[in-house]
Amino acid sequence: MRVAIAYPPLKSEKGVPLLTQNRQFQWFSRPTYIFPVVPATAATMLKRDGHEVLFLDGIAAELSPEEFERRLADFRPDLVVLETKTPVVKRHWAWIDAHAYRTVLVGDHVTALPEESMRSCTVDYILTGGDWDFLLRNLVASEFDSAKFEPGIWYRTPTLQPSDLPTFQSTGRFRLDHDLNAAPWIDRELVHWELYAKRNGNFKRTPGTYVMSGRDCWHAKCTFCSWTTLYPTYRTRDAIDVVDEIEMLVTKYGVREIMDDSGSLPVGPWLTTFCNELIRRGLPKKLRIDCNMRFGRLAFEDYRLMRQAGFRLVLFGVESANQTTLDRFCKALTVADVEQGAAWASKAGLAVHLTFMFGHAWEGPAEIENTVRLARKLLANGHAATLQCTLTIPYPGTPLFRELQANDGLTTLDWDEYDQRRAVTKTPLATEDEIKCAVRRVYRGFLQPRALWHTFRRNLFDFSFYYRGFRYLIGHLLDFRS
Repeated sequence: MRVAIAYPPLKSEKGVPLLTQNRQFQWFSRPTYIFPVVPATAATMLKRDGHEVLFLDGIAAELSPEEFERRLADFRPDLVVLETKTPVVKRHWAWIDAHAYRTVLVGDHVTALPEESMRSCTVDYILTGGDWDFLLRNLVASEFDSAKFEPGIWYRTPTLQPSDLPTFQSTGRFRLDHDLNAAPWIDRELVHWELYAKRNGNFKRTPGTYVMSGRDCWHAKCTFCSWTTLYPTYRTRDAIDVVDEIEMLVTKYGVREIMDDSGSLPVGPWLTTFCNELIRRGLPKKLRIDCNMRFGRLAFEDYRLMRQAGFRLVLFGVESANQTTLDRFCKALTVADVEQGAAWASKAGLAVHLTFMFGHAWEGPAEIENTVRLARKLLANGHAATLQCTLTIPYPGTPLFRELQANDGLTTLDWDEYDQRRAVTKTPLATEDEIKCAVRRVYRGFLQPRALWHTFRRNLFDFSFYYRGFRYLIGHLLDFRS
């Protein structure tokens, strides 16, 4: 079978869509391309099963719509797979309706609202849940025989007359019982890994690439996170197997930095084994590793071991400096945990990246100011090397969306507006301009004298880093202009 995993170009005056491997969609003024681990795994599985596979990312390859369509048509696919997210799902519905291909939709939005997409366009199949790479393999192997489908697949059923309303069925709720260690290492050439190797804000060294040691977060309770819809339970790969893959990426492709994009990197004995094996093989001399982590779980000694093992950057979600908000989001975190953890990680020699969210329905100017003050304080103290701000976007399928929808807390259900460009959460205590002004004040915190001193101290003569950082700063300020 001929299968295309495709990302049609999405032209917009808003910028470049950050779609692949992304928990919170944004249009970026400055392009960032994130390596799509699960789609790439799906492509590799199908190729190993003997199918012809086209991995066509028209966004990262910066193709014109005409060139994208030509390459896809030349391949003559039997099946086209599209990963979608809430702010672009309507665009994907239109694309599907404009083409005669047999199509599949995957992602967190269609996992939350599969019937919506089945009714809104002519899509043939929807694969729900985060293990859609395994489900795609099952769909293709079944040759579209629904009797052989695994749980989690939505599909159309034949109608008796052309005038009959379309009907569809489901094989039930998806299961996350696939063995991640059975998945093959990604065929990097097949998925054109070089498209994502340099234009990525996380990488200080290039070329860089991504792996995932776990799917997805061992906490998995944050009420705003769209990927809890995909991965309500957590599983990991074998630590030694991950090190084996990393070593291959270094020796075969010359990779110099790797982002492990598990929602939270595995901890405990797994992390100890992983770090010690990296050290034993001498890999810290050859590359740096970045990861997502949660505050409140690791001690200073853990961060120090990570630094010895070659870790450079650790990303933490803070979201707010107000305990009421942290509790409502089920973060299982205190502000003291944030300050202590950031201090420990930075003292161990790690670059700390923090994410904050603004526009919570229950926060007013005083609460917003608390978060601005904390973010700027951590930059000034050198306990945050970089940070990122987003608006509160309640994605369908999340507890936050259900709470706000039930209490008339949403300004719109037009999915196009769920793209970080405007507030879709009603904020009776603060205006949208006040919220965006707060975000810009946080970003201008990079220009505080003490923050600049810490930046220069860490990066001394790395002028390319200063140049990239300045361009990203300008881009973020433009992203959140009034």
